[in-house]
Amino acid sequence: MGSVVDKLQEALASNPGLTPAELARIARGEVGIVSDQQMLTLLQKVNNRVHGIGLLEGLIAPGVTDIVVNGPESIWVDRGNGMEKVDSVRFESDAEVRQLATRLMHAAGQRLDDAVPFAGGHIQRPDGQTIRLHAVLSPPAAPGTLLSLRMLRGATATLDRLGIPPGLVRVLRGLVRARRSILVVGGTGTGKTTMLSALLAEVPAHERIICIEDTAELHPPHPHVVSLTTRGANAEGRGAITMSDLLTQALRMRPDRIVVGEIRGKEVVDLLAALNTGHDGGAGTVHANSLDEVPARMEALAALGGLGREALHAQLAAAIDIIIHMVRTPGGRVIHQIGVLIARRGQPVRTRVLWENGTPQPGWEELVCSL
Repeated sequence: MGSVVDKLQEALASNPGLTPAELARIARGEVGIVSDQQMLTLLQKVNNRVHGIGLLEGLIAPGVTDIVVNGPESIWVDRGNGMEKVDSVRFESDAEVRQLATRLMHAAGQRLDDAVPFAGGHIQRPDGQTIRLHAVLSPPAAPGTLLSLRMLRGATATLDRLGIPPGLVRVLRGLVRARRSILVVGGTGTGKTTMLSALLAEVPAHERIICIEDTAELHPPHPHVVSLTTRGANAEGRGAITMSDLLTQALRMRPDRIVVGEIRGKEVVDLLAALNTGHDGGAGTVHANSLDEVPARMEALAALGGLGREALHAQLAAAIDIIIHMVRTPGGRVIHQIGVLIARRGQPVRTRVLWENGTPQPGWEELVCSL
């Protein structure tokens, strides 16, 4: 059937207006009489090749967060509990993987070839789901073409639906309504975006939220949310729209809350400046594997924007009121710690844990009473 799928794909490429009935006639001309079920399967394979994600289409299911391809015979999925190898799907050759990667990157508006052997981008499926893509060709990839897909499901949860204890929900709600600036941190896939969206759902309805992201993932159930997204440069290296560009624009858009979906670069300098000049109540996420790692992580990002260590520490504690650390456990994604940044004159900022794994620590009651 593989050669028939190739023939049908070529036919569609030369005549995109072919109907399913016409494709069926072409297929029967190649392989003779086939059952209706076999024809449906054949046409679905063609559709997946032309419009979907090829052989990987059948791996998309509720709960799947990532699909990675390490060459033609090594395919893995993450259903929320770590990577699992898939034995039911494999490509015939690396050329087939490369063809899929190239087509997906083209759909994302990115170039991928021998001259540009790695690229990243986003595509949107017909059902509205966004997939973040990354691909590396061989060479430099040793096992063959590498393809990574992250399923981006719009974060629409609320605090009440995340399984958080009611007492903690009341505190988190109080922090948002008291306009405390919040940083949600954690490793990859720990639920940072979901938590941030749930927090934003608690913002009073009359306030205007401006969200700045690489891809619009934040969809809090709130009546006044504006989304600004970045854009990569074109083939000539022009036309890029950065996080810093969007932060500058957001400040002119009468924001009540400024939110950065994921702080990954020099935009941290602009965000800290905004939070320290009257735009309190902002929020964002950053990749950090522990609460204690946050100051060093912010130092590294600020350095990309030309902000020195001393200046960063002078701004950090004043800008960020609360840090929420997320982790992924066998039981799901949970809040591990809640803490604050402590600043002492002439010394680097340090973190202080106020709540950990359900247990209040010194200073927690003081925080609760301040809300």
